[in-house]
Amino acid sequence: MSRGGRDKDRGEPERRCIATGEVAPKAGLIRFVVGPDGTVVPDLAEKLPGRGLWVSADRAALELAAKKKLFSRAARQQVAVPEGLADHVEALLARRVVDLISLARKAGLAVTGFEKVKDWIVSGRGAVLIQANDGSERGKSKLRPPPGKGAYIDVLSASELGLAFGRENVIHGALAAGGLTTRVVEEATKLTGLRDKNGGTSTGKGTKTT
Repeated sequence: MSRGGRDKDRGEPERRCIATGEVAPKAGLIRFVVGPDGTVVPDLAEKLPGRGLWVSADRAALELAAKKKLFSRAARQQVAVPEGLADHVEALLARRVVDLISLARKAGLAVTGFEKVKDWIVSGRGAVLIQANDGSERGKSKLRPPPGKGAYIDVLSASELGLAFGRENVIHGALAAGGLTTRVVEEATKLTGLRDKNGGTSTGKGTKTT
């Protein structure tokens, strides 16, 4: 099992974390590059040019890389690390998860509202249950996640989920199986690693797998 709760898949590309030295599937790491001005830049989409500097999707690992100047060592040159890099990456990941859920909603692969979510979960259409980390525990306990790894996400707040569904606040959501859902789960798992040590900028508890 790699960092981020993912089982290691031999067919998946692997990268070495510059902070921990661990080799793991790259889906559990965050890619950085050195920008033209010599500043470390997060590359969440993994499309920016330049040599990739990979760090486990873990707040402690990222803070260690910044503190010990491991980005410079890995890049073999002096680079500047922006202050509050971990918080910045967390915010970018949160926005990415919200945007992916929004895309799933527009594609008809996501619903919100207790009854709709319940219907999807009970019928088997819902592959992933999403619940706001700041929602009522009593209310959330009335819905059980589907079986399987990565079937429950609770790393976003009600207001963040609201942005994804075009509402002010959302407590319950469900995602149908598909490529977009896989991406949501992967990015939410990374976000968990940035939030679960000290809460980051959220009171999130994390992305749980069942």
